[in-house]
Amino acid sequence: MPRFSVIVPAYKVQAYLQECLDSVLSQSYPDLELIAVDDASPDACGPIIDEYAARDPRVTAVHLAQNLGLGPARNAGLARAGGDYVLFLDGDDTLAPGALQAITDRLKATGSPDVLVYDYARSIWTGELVRNRLAHRLREEGPASFRLADRPALLGMLMVVWNKAYRREYVEREGLSFPPGFYEDTPWTYPALLAAESVAVLDRVCVHYRQRRTGSILTTSTRRHLDVFDQYERVFGYLATRPELERWRPAVHRRMAEHFCVLYAHRGRIPPGARPEFFARASALLRRHRAPGAGSGSLPLSLSRTDRLRHSLMRLGLRRVYRLLSVVRSASLAAGRAGSALGRGLRESLLRLHYRVQRLLPLRPELAVFSAYWHGGYACNPAAIEAKLRELAPRMRTAWICDPRHAATLPAGTTPLRPGSAAYWTALARATYLTTNVNFDRALQKRPGQILVQTQHGTPLKRVGLDLQDRPAATPTPDFAGLLRGADQWDYLLSSNRHSTLVWERAVPSSYTTLEYGYPRNDAFHRATQSDVLELRERLGVPPGSTAILYAPTHRDYRRSRPEHLDFERVLRDLGPRFTLLARTHLTYAGTDRPWDPHPRLIDVSAHPSVEELCLASDALVTDYSSLMFDYAALDRPIVIHADDWEAYEAARGTYFDLRACPPGAVARTEDELVDIFATGHWQGSRSAQLRSAFRSRFCSFDDGHAAERVVRRVFLGQSAPLPAITPLEDRRPAPPAPSQAPEPASAHRYAF
Repeated sequence: MPRFSVIVPAYKVQAYLQECLDSVLSQSYPDLELIAVDDASPDACGPIIDEYAARDPRVTAVHLAQNLGLGPARNAGLARAGGDYVLFLDGDDTLAPGALQAITDRLKATGSPDVLVYDYARSIWTGELVRNRLAHRLREEGPASFRLADRPALLGMLMVVWNKAYRREYVEREGLSFPPGFYEDTPWTYPALLAAESVAVLDRVCVHYRQRRTGSILTTSTRRHLDVFDQYERVFGYLATRPELERWRPAVHRRMAEHFCVLYAHRGRIPPGARPEFFARASALLRRHRAPGAGSGSLPLSLSRTDRLRHSLMRLGLRRVYRLLSVVRSASLAAGRAGSALGRGLRESLLRLHYRVQRLLPLRPELAVFSAYWHGGYACNPAAIEAKLRELAPRMRTAWICDPRHAATLPAGTTPLRPGSAAYWTALARATYLTTNVNFDRALQKRPGQILVQTQHGTPLKRVGLDLQDRPAATPTPDFAGLLRGADQWDYLLSSNRHSTLVWERAVPSSYTTLEYGYPRNDAFHRATQSDVLELRERLGVPPGSTAILYAPTHRDYRRSRPEHLDFERVLRDLGPRFTLLARTHLTYAGTDRPWDPHPRLIDVSAHPSVEELCLASDALVTDYSSLMFDYAALDRPIVIHADDWEAYEAARGTYFDLRACPPGAVARTEDELVDIFATGHWQGSRSAQLRSAFRSRFCSFDDGHAAERVVRRVFLGQSAPLPAITPLEDRRPAPPAPSQAPEPASAHRYAF
């Protein structure tokens, strides 16, 4: 019995079917059967299916004698399914790489629920990949599995069959099947969710839902769109046989009303001659199945006042009033947008004029403007350069662009600049020096005499710049022309190693000068003393004698919410009382995710302003693919890579090299291996040290503690020589870790070093 039965109906999708089938058969999790159903397609779908069945025993070919439609075709596949779980995939859609592995992992973690709901992205024919806008409803928080009543917002998502995995025993017990006609998903999906004793969610894009330019059934103008009424009759007929589900009638009624309104508003679907009939039948159905409380505001699926009015007008059959409301609403929205745009436009026009005037005035040679992380606080390479500038050139005035909520992080010697303010535009127009680790405002027009320093904020393991042109999932709305226009304004680009130099010059080509000076933010690793380290640990709350592990995963381009790669309670229990975890979420998720569950030896340091201080306070780093590993290697302390989803990460974002082949230390592929690496002492063993030494030689070429001084003397003071020479790697003495217990003897190597 396979783990998954993937059912793919095919009708007039010959141009896309091979890609669809390949996306299933190439999954890293191979325990599956693929049931491809040729719905008497007049094109080459049948031969394509037969070709795949002939060369892969996991493929079962089913040929229908006549075209029956999506619903009956899926039923034909379902009758042959033998897997633990059933998945449906339309013949022009695809499974995302690593989807089945992620699904099976989530099923295991949630106790084999009746239904698992996962996310999708729309694959637009123009090449864009746009994630579902309701993805936030799939956050993996709270109980692992639940009843729909605990997460009723799931009922408000797109009611389709192909974004869920269904336990086959549950499908058979409930007698779920598809009816003929359009909108066949409706009478399957509602019962499947409402009756499930256990539901779980997976916050990951598992399906790429193709949006074809032409040929989509649901965008054609035909009377068959009136099939939607029969489908909802089936849903309410099902509810009538299940008294325990009667409480869901108002919510389903509300979703039905919204569905009818959306269809009626889409003039390309319902032929003009059928529109009066559609409205009349919608009205009759809404009145017939309206339940007490259908208009109550206490239901989980809230509606705006306008939506409630539209539903009421349709239910009452007031078609002309409904049309008038639609016209008035459209005009009102247009007027509101115009008024708001007028106000914004006036302010922006005045600020643009102010900026132009300021650009006519002389530059201020003593003014330097800094920013980091999209108007964040005082951090990273720009902060280290700003501090060194005030030390070496006290005559200089510095200003920092940051959101007001980060102003408290600025030192007393620098002036805060609120983004978009008049003072902000004045500074951009008249400062001689501009330094950032991301990008300045795109409206910036660098003047002759201005010097712009791009520090970047990490060594690139993942693809960047023009190398993302074939990775739309990583850059949903890429503006490569804008990227290059910004790079054309850079005078200097900082690099901490030759790998970075080569990547940036190829991925963001322009006429800037690359300064191979190291990363100024890492200077702190060579200035700090053991007393500084102990003071930082005490401030963070690390117990004396404890081994502090900094856990700092990077973000995932294929998910929105923070990945929960580790079971902290279990890891800390297995490691024992000698270990403390310092957990830091990635900047992408800051302020949007719930805090990690409390534990006496888990310290959430996500809000700590300085990641460099966290590195100094820790004894080891655990990360996945974060560029922090390159900085941490300059400390010459143990690093462990937790590569539990390398294939999915590489497929989504792309990387410049296989980290598993040249890691900075031991590599754990599972949580069990990660625990064993620390429990056996391999994390600080001789093999780990050898790997770290090779990694440092390759990626820490210039990080010797004098990077900021080199930048200030070269860029701000105009000194070409003598600059501090690069200290050889063997002569560097980074800050020592806190005194800790003696390491336990390591057993035989069992890990991917």
